Amino acid sequence: MSHNSEWNTHVYLVEEEHTTKARVELDTSTTHLTGRGTARCNPADKDVPEIGDELATARAMENLADQLKRAAYHDMGAAGTDPRPPAPEPYGGWLDGAATR
Repeated sequence: MSHNSEWNTHVYLVEEEHTTKARVELDTSTTHLTGRGTARCNPADKDVPEIGDELATARAMENLADQLKRAAYHDMGAAGTDPRPPAPEPYGGWLDGAATR
């Protein structure tokens, strides 16, 4: 059985007052998921916007990956396969106390 598909993603970044928020949208043509992540610059650190972009985007992609796994486990169950349980939520890490999920 051969199967080809193309999924589209978009990454949106907003920085305000040393806080970067990322939104990653995935469109599979049958499913639309949105991952979100946040990063904050410690006031004692040098402000390097690229670092905030990288951390916020990575966290948004982790959030999106968790959602995609849950969707896959749900679909496995609907197809009659015994899905493995989702992994526990990962620790958000440094300065990620208010990440939106």
